[in-house]
Parts: sequence; C-alpha cells; structure tokens
Amino acid sequence: MELPFAQTPEPPYVAVIFTSTRTDGDQGYAAMAERMDQLASEQPGYLGIESVRDGLGITVSYWQDEDAARAWKQVGAHLIAQARGREIWYADYRVRVATVTRDYGMPRVDAEG
Repeated sequence: MELPFAQTPEPPYVAVIFTSTRTDGDQGYAAMAERMDQLASEQPGYLGIESVRDGLGITVSYWQDEDAARAWKQVGAHLIAQARGREIWYADYRVRVATVTRDYGMPRVDAEG
C-alpha cells in the first residue's frame, strides 16, 4: 500500500509550499507536473512531496535543507516549467518556504500490521 504522506526524517527540514489556482484547460500541464515530480525526486536533498488540487492546488515538497530547495528552483527543466506556469497554467500562485521544526501525527502502521 502506498502511503499518502511523504516519509520525512526527524526535523528540522525545509518545506516548499506552492499554492495555486489554474487557468482553463490542460495545455500540457499534467505531463509537465508528472515530469517535475519525477525530476524533483532525483535531486540531492529531496525528501518527498504531497499534492492536492480541488480548485485550489497545494503542493508541498520537502527538502533536507534550504540549499537543496534553492538548487531545485534553479534546475533547467524546472525553470522552463516555472515560466510556462506564469505564462499559461496559473491564474495566480504563491510560494512559501518554511523550516519544519515539529512533525507528528497518528502512529505509523507497517504494511503488514
């Protein structure tokens, strides 16, 4: 069973919170979003991602530290996706970068339990 939450380490680590509203139509968005998820997962310091869209979209990517998050912002293919987002896909967006100092929730149950 795939867990719905990113499996992050003990804090501290960095969360990049991307909140957006979309324009109409796909125009290549789904394919680019899938590619960016894959590419991000290959970057040094990547810890995971959580994303949901129901009108308002919220994607939180988790990084080992601020340097890793900054480096992802500068990856060439990601720069192209950012430009397309501003030009085509997003009506509005906000990016917030935060340091996670606490992380807790329901007890984790292993896949066999």
